Amino acid sequence: MSVLHLLGTAGEGGAETYFLDLVAALAADGVEQAAAIRANANREAALEQLRVPTGVFRFGGPIDLLTRRKLAGFAQKTQVRLALAWMNRAARHAPKGPWARIGRLGGYYNLKYYRGFDELVANTEDIADWVVAQGWPAGKVRYIPNFALAPPDTPPADRAELQTPEDAPLLLAMGRLHEVKAHDVALEALTHVPEAYLWIAGAGGLETKLKAMAQALGVASRVRFLGWRNDPSALYRAADISVFPSRYEPLGNVVIQSWAHGLPVVAAASQGPAALIRHEEDGLLVPIDDAQALAAAINRLIADPMLCIRMVQQGSERVEGQFSPGAVVAQWRQLFADYGAA
Repeated sequence: MSVLHLLGTAGEGGAETYFLDLVAALAADGVEQAAAIRANANREAALEQLRVPTGVFRFGGPIDLLTRRKLAGFAQKTQVRLALAWMNRAARHAPKGPWARIGRLGGYYNLKYYRGFDELVANTEDIADWVVAQGWPAGKVRYIPNFALAPPDTPPADRAELQTPEDAPLLLAMGRLHEVKAHDVALEALTHVPEAYLWIAGAGGLETKLKAMAQALGVASRVRFLGWRNDPSALYRAADISVFPSRYEPLGNVVIQSWAHGLPVVAAASQGPAALIRHEEDGLLVPIDDAQALAAAINRLIADPMLCIRMVQQGSERVEGQFSPGAVVAQWRQLFADYGAA
């Protein structure tokens, strides 16, 4: 009996990274799994290393009539008892069969793709409440958060390799180069934090625009565009402050990852971070699209090491109690057991 993960996206992003993290954590806990994914060399190699049986499928658009049938055959071959669809594209192709179908929601998705599913799992309480408000039965929705993982043996990234002084305050901004991530706000804030350097880790269509903005603002010499990175822990360990100015963020994985890595965090008060962060206790919240407020919060943390230490301690306690792999895997185990899949 096994759990079949369905992931229909080909690119890289926070959900795709967490997909591998969860599969790895479940494998370490002895959960029998299989994976059906869209072609992606990095994920295929990672799943092979985890010894998770994996099939690669097209997961095409509305005219793709073959993927669902092929997935059904793969599910039967791997003796699946539960199919877990990650996001809309996977849900659209999730085949019916003698297995439960569960949707995993990391945002306010169009629920039409999940009609006929046995249950939905939301990674924030607000998303779970929203699903119920759309008419979904409350008894068929549960909240299971993401966990944060900080491998203890990961060394910090080498600042010298990225032309960053060892003694400079280093800000880390993680996320796609997209309008919603508000990297432009971080760049503007940097003009008011004259000693700091900023690493931006992420890929996307705004790279040229953001680099031009950095030049126009006069901060390009203190900004490093890192592209997509497969070593986020090394980046967290090298930085001094996590900066998360997203305009829209249902959860905010960066927040809990910052806590896990002992990094103080400043975030815009978008939906996810505002629900996670206890302002002045385990992080600082600033208004959305307010570069001066973001800069003021950053400068405050730079000037007050004791405040940073207190927030890091509080964040670590939050991870241990709510967002550790053990706590989250136990909740998934319970769900699987409810459907006879564990």
